[in-house]
Amino acid sequence: MIRLFKHYIPHAVVLLWLIDLVLLISAAEIAWRLRAGQIGIDPGLLTERIWPHVGFAGMIVMAMIAVGVYGSDSLRSMRFACARLLVAISLAVIALSFIDFLGGSRNFWRSTLAYGMALAIVLLILNRLIVGGILGTASFRRRVLVLGAGMRADRLRKLAERPESGFVIVSYVGMSEANPVVEEAIARTAIHNLTRFVENLGVSEVVLALEERRNSLPLKDLLRIKTTGVHVNDFSSFLERETGRVDLDTVNPSWLIFSDGFSSGRAVSSVAKRIFDITASALLLLLTAPVIALFALIVKIDSRGPAFFRQQRVGLYGQYFDVIKLRSMRTDAEVGGAQWATQNDQRVTRVGRFIRKVRIDELPQTWSVLKGEMSFVGPRPERPEFVSALDDQLPYYAERHMVKPGITGWAQINYPYGASIEDSRHKLEYDLYYAKNYTPFLDLLILLQTLRVVLWHEGAR
Repeated sequence: MIRLFKHYIPHAVVLLWLIDLVLLISAAEIAWRLRAGQIGIDPGLLTERIWPHVGFAGMIVMAMIAVGVYGSDSLRSMRFACARLLVAISLAVIALSFIDFLGGSRNFWRSTLAYGMALAIVLLILNRLIVGGILGTASFRRRVLVLGAGMRADRLRKLAERPESGFVIVSYVGMSEANPVVEEAIARTAIHNLTRFVENLGVSEVVLALEERRNSLPLKDLLRIKTTGVHVNDFSSFLERETGRVDLDTVNPSWLIFSDGFSSGRAVSSVAKRIFDITASALLLLLTAPVIALFALIVKIDSRGPAFFRQQRVGLYGQYFDVIKLRSMRTDAEVGGAQWATQNDQRVTRVGRFIRKVRIDELPQTWSVLKGEMSFVGPRPERPEFVSALDDQLPYYAERHMVKPGITGWAQINYPYGASIEDSRHKLEYDLYYAKNYTPFLDLLILLQTLRVVLWHEGAR
């Protein structure tokens, strides 16, 4: 994987993205020359229009990221990829036309956009048929050797068997005399020279998956393997990189303290994040005020009670604040106390079901972003009643409050809507990953991919 601004991206995705970018710029240039030839004008030099071409390609690439074209499902299924690809290109062309109309420029003629759109569809689908098929073969996956044959090694085996996995396990080495869970593991005593064994298998990474590390770390072996240029990784760091979450079953305080993350150099990033929050929230409130007012009236007509409701949540450093949302439940929804939302929740009103699916009920929360109590991106703020219970049952739960809560977040785009302790545990793993690896780049990815969640109602309840 390639680490970009503290976030890991698979090599296959980066390569596919780079080829897409070149193909899209080529499609824009071909479209321009085709249209110039039709109307009988000199097409001129490429350098004269390179920035409009880059804008065309950049807008489509951002739309592709937003709708999940580079996600694991798209890499596995050609049908899924083509469907999302058509949506992305359509959205991007509409956005470019709107931007060109507002700016009063003539960078994106409707005719060249139409040609560019058709060419982009053909070229990007061909790219996925040819390059995507090659990238899907095992020859492009990293070769991993696992030191260990217990439950942790078995978890890695199951992870490697997933179709979207970017690595293949070439061998397991049992480092103890305990009965192995992975039956095909080779006993360490059967290998005369572990370093030579690693070299002969063409291993690119060794993962330490010992059940008990105390007095059992093969330090001499690991040092020799490391000095030959093979990457050595521990179990928790490997899982974090491959899954995009912090594994609560194996992580310990010392790993959180000494592993990379929670950087102190985020002061500039925090200032930039706050400037973006103020600008975007003010603009969004201005643009969506008529929508909020309209649905507030509809909510008021649909069911008895106020159009808005205010609810206390836990924010940065555990401080309480109130969020404001459009009311989507009956006023007697929590007469018996705080409750988790459930699938097909009977407390949700008719209008409430719709505004939850399209996330209109979340729009008034933008006011909390403007005030600085929330951000656009961050862990979802929970209610004090749930936080006290979750803090007792889930390790490191308090650490999620070390970053400002958000309207959308890494957990929201990676895990379906949860309404139980187990769901909260899984979402906490993603929240900890975000808190540990936060950068503006990760915020941008989350904001873009939130469109996928809204369009396909992923996680809505």
